[in-house]
Amino acid sequence: MSRVAEKQRTTKETDVFARINLDGSGQANIATGIGFLDHMLDLFAKHGLFDLEVRCTGDLHIDDHHSVEDIGITLGQAFAEALGDKQGIVRFGAAYVPMDETLARAVVDLSGRAFVVYRVENPRERISDLAVEMVEHFWRSFVGEVKCNLHIEVFYGANQHHIIEAVFKSSARSLAEATRFSARITGVMSTKGTL
Repeated sequence: MSRVAEKQRTTKETDVFARINLDGSGQANIATGIGFLDHMLDLFAKHGLFDLEVRCTGDLHIDDHHSVEDIGITLGQAFAEALGDKQGIVRFGAAYVPMDETLARAVVDLSGRAFVVYRVENPRERISDLAVEMVEHFWRSFVGEVKCNLHIEVFYGANQHHIIEAVFKSSARSLAEATRFSARITGVMSTKGTL
């Protein structure tokens, strides 16, 4: 079964294309116009073992808000479509990721319900061309389309780059775990019979 999907989202503010293969090898081709976000999506692909292509042309002359939001939405839509009916997947995933002085944890439930807990202290307002507040907004936009529970927490950290990198790596690894198949699971992992 191929778990590949692509989505295009075009508005007056952005033009976004996202393609994901949940069973890839971590290959990425990212061009969002926001260098630091490119770096984060590249490592999201690598550590989730997702093959990922994301392109965005956005109104960056205004700010990064519309681009980051629409990338989160479009990638979330592609991720959700690639998941399909969720038959045989583990459903839950959790990952701790250290990044030097930083320790992050992400826990996910591919439940069909969107909910985000984001407990991350941000010592800086910007990293290069990305407003740090947009990282949380990216995850909220992504989760709204995937319809999953995602709990992200950074226990400690000082370097803003390390903090955000640990967030993306732990989220990728938890999603990779939740999307994996188990031969022991018949149907979906729910007493309701649906996710």
